[in-house]
Amino acid sequence: MNNEKSYTEMMKSLARKKKVIDTVSMLDVYIEMVIDESLFKRQKELLETNINTALDERDETAFYELSAQYQSLLQTST
Repeated sequence: MNNEKSYTEMMKSLARKKKVIDTVSMLDVYIEMVIDESLFKRQKELLETNINTALDERDETAFYELSAQYQSLLQTST
């Protein structure tokens, strides 16, 4: 007999491959979410630090610019 697979075997094989692909896709989505969250937190920390520095130095212009960036960052996250 040839090395031919039955229809049932082929369907099982395709189902397994699809499950692996779905798992990989979900893993990619999860990894992207973790990276995005990390970048958001870091950018937020930097803006908060720079805003505090602008306040300490009484730099009104920098404070308003950084505050606008901070507000924009918070709005894009929701």
